[in-house]
This record gives sequence, structure tokens and C-alpha cells, in this order.
Amino acid sequence: MENWLQRIFLMAVRNQISAILAAMLISFSMFSYGENLEWSVASDQTTAVFEPEVERAEINKPDIDTEDFEFGVSYGLMSVEDFGVSSVLAARLAYHISEYIFAEAVYGQTDTQETSFEVLNGTSLLTEDQRQYQYYNLSVGYNLLPGEVFFLEDKTFVSELYVVMGAGSTEFAGDQYFTVNVGMGYRLLLTDEIALHVDVRDHMLDIDFLGIDKTSHNLEVTGGLTVFF
Repeated sequence: MENWLQRIFLMAVRNQISAILAAMLISFSMFSYGENLEWSVASDQTTAVFEPEVERAEINKPDIDTEDFEFGVSYGLMSVEDFGVSSVLAARLAYHISEYIFAEAVYGQTDTQETSFEVLNGTSLLTEDQRQYQYYNLSVGYNLLPGEVFFLEDKTFVSELYVVMGAGSTEFAGDQYFTVNVGMGYRLLLTDEIALHVDVRDHMLDIDFLGIDKTSHNLEVTGGLTVFF
């Protein structure tokens, strides 16, 4: 009887030990699986690349027309030394030799004012025709700084800063004078064919008026439109 009770007791102990080992094995397996799962998720989060979807605005930028000729008119003010400041009207024709170099011909006209000598003495030294100032010149220009002007969010305009130098003839006070002109300008392409210009130029000539021989500096500031063709 005693041996039978011992056997039952040993069997119960063995079953308990087996159950405990099985529970420990299952717990260890679940812990390992959970740890591996967390590591996998962390790895996926680490290696994931965020790719933002940015919608880019389309920019419409006009280009200079493929034609090489440019014609236009301009209007502004001209200060003729000793003869005041008057409005001036000019026409220009340019030929673009390359992307940077161009040649142009310009004709301009203005009516000068009376000199201070005429005003003080109440006399007129020039006739109406002689008082008209006309100039013709041929110049070479060079584009210095091409750039862009942004308007709103989807529109840009091509722009260029340029310098010019040339020579020509001036008809004034009943005589003609050899004239040298230098200056600079700004060109803004409104469309592929139309451009806006702003120019500042100095027309220099040697003149003998009232018995005084000197170099006259005649400054001109104009703005206008040109068309490429």
C-alpha cells in the first residue's frame, strides 16, 4: 500500500514539473516572438523614407524672338546744355549680331528753350527752325547682365542691362556737329516679340555759341516700346 501511494505521488510531481516546464517554454517563445516583432516594426520605421509630394508651379518665361531686327519709338526728356530741358521723341532700329552684341541706328528730335542770355536781354538769337535740335547716330551695344523679373507666381519676364557707344551728327543752331554718344539702357521682354526700354544717354559735341568754344553735354532720358521682327 505504501509503495502504491509513493508511485501516485511521484507521478503527480512529474506531471506538475512537466506542466511548469511547458508553461515556461511557451512564455519564453511568446516573449521572443514579441521582441522580434517590435524590432521588425522599429526597423521598418527607421528605414522608411518620407517622400513629400510638392506641386511645382509652372513658370511661363518669354524668350527673345528668333528674328534679329528690333524697331521701336521712345519718348522722354532731353537737357540741351544752355538751352533748357524739353521733351524728345526718337525712333530706333537695331540689329542683334549675337546674344550679347547689337548695332543700332537712332534718330531723335527736340525743340530747345531760350538761353538765359536771351531771357535777360529780351532778344532771340535763333530762329524757330534753328532752335530745333535733331540728331542721328550709329551705335554698338553690349548686353551686360541678363536676368529675370518675377511677376505674381506664374509669370517671369526676361530682362537685360546693356551699354551703348556710338557716333553721329547733330543739326542745331543752323549748323551740323560731329557727335559722340554713350549711355546705358534696360530692356524688359513683355512677350516673345515686344520689349520695353529705358535709356539714359549723353550726346557730346563741340559747339561755338556766343563766341565760346566748348564741349556740350546733352543728357537724354527716354522710355519706349520695340518690336522684334
